[in-house]
Amino acid sequence: MDIVLITTVIASLFLVIGAAEPLAARLRVPYSVILALLGILIGAGAIFFLRTELTDALNPVAEAILGLPIRSNVFLYVFLPTLLFQATLGMNLRRMLDDWVPILVLAVVAVVVATFSVGYALSWTSALPLTACLLVGAIVSTTDPSAVVTIFRSLAAPRRLARIIEGESLLNDAAAIALFGLFMGFVMLGVPDPDLGEALARFPVLIAGGALVGWLAARLAVRLMALFNRHELAQISISVALPYLAYIGAEQSIGASGVIAVVAAGLTLNLTGPGRLPPQAWTNLRELWEVLAHWAGALIFILAALLIPRLLESVRLEDFLLVGVVILAAISARAVILFGLLPLLTRLKLSPAVERPYRVAIVWGGLRGAVTLALALAVTESFRVPDDVQRVVGILATGFTLFTLIVQGSTLRWVITRLGLDRLSPLDEALSRQVVAVALQTVREDVARTTENYELNRDTVRSEAKRFGERLEAAVKSAEESEDILDRDRVTLGLIALAGHERDAILARVRERTISARMAEQVLSDADRLIEGTRSQGRSGYQRAARRSVAYGRVFRAAVLLNSRLGIPHPLARLTADRFELLLSQRLILRDLGTFIDGRIRRIHGRRVAELLHELLARRLEAVETALKGLRLQYPGYAEELERRFIRRTALRLEEREYNMMREDGLIGAEVYTALMQDLTARRAAAEDRPRLDIALQRAELVRQFPLFADLDAARIRRLGRALDTRYVNAGDVILQKDSPVRSVFFIASGAVELETAGQTWRMGRGEMFGQMAVLMRRPRRVEVRAIAPSTLLVLDEARFRRLLNRSKALQKAVRASAEKRGIAPDDLFDGTGDSLVAEKAP
Repeated sequence: MDIVLITTVIASLFLVIGAAEPLAARLRVPYSVILALLGILIGAGAIFFLRTELTDALNPVAEAILGLPIRSNVFLYVFLPTLLFQATLGMNLRRMLDDWVPILVLAVVAVVVATFSVGYALSWTSALPLTACLLVGAIVSTTDPSAVVTIFRSLAAPRRLARIIEGESLLNDAAAIALFGLFMGFVMLGVPDPDLGEALARFPVLIAGGALVGWLAARLAVRLMALFNRHELAQISISVALPYLAYIGAEQSIGASGVIAVVAAGLTLNLTGPGRLPPQAWTNLRELWEVLAHWAGALIFILAALLIPRLLESVRLEDFLLVGVVILAAISARAVILFGLLPLLTRLKLSPAVERPYRVAIVWGGLRGAVTLALALAVTESFRVPDDVQRVVGILATGFTLFTLIVQGSTLRWVITRLGLDRLSPLDEALSRQVVAVALQTVREDVARTTENYELNRDTVRSEAKRFGERLEAAVKSAEESEDILDRDRVTLGLIALAGHERDAILARVRERTISARMAEQVLSDADRLIEGTRSQGRSGYQRAARRSVAYGRVFRAAVLLNSRLGIPHPLARLTADRFELLLSQRLILRDLGTFIDGRIRRIHGRRVAELLHELLARRLEAVETALKGLRLQYPGYAEELERRFIRRTALRLEEREYNMMREDGLIGAEVYTALMQDLTARRAAAEDRPRLDIALQRAELVRQFPLFADLDAARIRRLGRALDTRYVNAGDVILQKDSPVRSVFFIASGAVELETAGQTWRMGRGEMFGQMAVLMRRPRRVEVRAIAPSTLLVLDEARFRRLLNRSKALQKAVRASAEKRGIAPDDLFDGTGDSLVAEKAP
């Protein structure tokens, strides 16, 4: 075929892609629906002109269109890895982990349920073997939620809901394609009735193998990219090779799922890339992948749609009945998950609540697209699949895809409107009025400065200022006197605005490079949690998200166990260093939020709301300072090294600004500027490296700071440091329960605890101990000890504590004082020489 003609056809397809997006926006239908319709029209038109006798002039063009090398391997090996890899790079994985339960339910459980529902429904109503029916079920289980996500975003739907659907779109295709490969093997082997237990047993192997290959490939790629730290194009080129090599490696080398390998590679790069690559290189890499994915997604839709007229040429009347069965079974399976299983998980507090209107929209928004057609094409191309199975699979997959695109896609926005999801809530309407009022105040100040600088006509300025002032006064009055807003709603609005400004401040700091890209994602995730928590639960949601941002998470606790039980310190060292930098970044941001409260929020919501926000902000800052103080105490000197790094990076940013100003003023030429920037880039690369944290706890230094151990010599302090274990606890964690036997004594290195017994409570802080009375008296104490702040405790077992007590006068004095405070006679604990008698008195 003429290469010029093929090139012309492909270039024309890009023109169609360019015109499709504005056309979809004008017609208010999903972009994928327009692409599919255009592809069907092009394919049908090519067949018509090739077979008609009206004219032969367009035959070469029609032949070029129909002769395009559209094969399933092109979709599966070229386009699909691109789409999946970009989806993983564009996700906020830390926020996805908050909703992993509903994402997995919608993606994996729903795929399995839909596959078997469709498969058995077809088996009961058709003459196809069960394996072929299950193959159809796997094919039609691949969803394309991009349409509903796009519409939800345009309607300002909750971010959490859009994030859940995005997570589903990623894992859904991976799970469905893995099942497709499983049942495709049975069909090609001619197995009519497979052993489903064996089939499902192989399913985890496919996933685990693909995940391992993808993880290893991404780790190797990240190492290579880190070696080429100053060569951005080399790093981006490696990222382009990564998904394809992972896909082929998994499929061809170990027979695992290539789709899972691509997803695992993308997730690994998303988690590790920001900390290993320069910020600008990471930004450019993601932007390139967005463009590649846009082209790949559009081309796969159009090229797959070109095949639809040919796939439907042999359709029969009874096929329409089977398509109806597939439609009913697939929609029913999705509805069972969303209206049956998901509410159950919500009641068990394993999933966030998804309101009924949104669940209806998700059911109706489960569009199918090019992936479904590509899998169907793979079946029709296989010579090992019987001809009758090829025909029916192609027709059923195509018919179901057309139904979802044409019927569901064209009516999705109408359904959302009927459900009332396009209307703002009273709180959102109040928030919009607040935004208008605040924006207009800022605009007035900027316009006043502009008119003064340009010395415009005073009468004109006065006239326009009067008009603008009237609009501003009306906006402020509307924001202040809205009857829809209660006082607690004003607090909620103020907190949403505060959290939004915090997010903007973080982005500004990232652009200035005073917050590293490694920490930016975590700090931004915390800010998003503040916004979403406030929108859903008001003030309590804000406080809960704030406490979570400084708490020790499950991953941190797992790293502690790895270090203490297995002697693997590297995860704990990395997470502790991350925690140091995170707390310093949070403190940096929080200290700048007070001016926003006074300058913006006070104008709209008044003094009382502003004072309350100042109080909440002060509590957050205090919690951050407390957590940071504990780390400073445990690792003296490391926080100072991070602060020095921050100062160096700030100085480099200011130096770069001066060079840019000098160049703009013509004081230096391009050659001098390039040389200066090269030197600055080298120094910035050195400043980006974070100092290493020695996780070998400096317990000796820590022990010396305890007044209780003041009279111990250096050798005993070293031995004590080796004997002490470290325990991290979150605020609210119960350390000792009532009536439980106590076998250790706890020393508070940082943080604070609260003791409660018989309705009375008292608190202890840094340098104090608890548990000693229960150990010495050999009986359970009716005291519950709970952490009231993230705390670091040093734990000493009973035997070592007794030996230490007999040697330390300072510790004996502290124990005596504690006993007297609790009404226990010291003579019951010590003899005249100070030695413990409890061991001898105990039965």
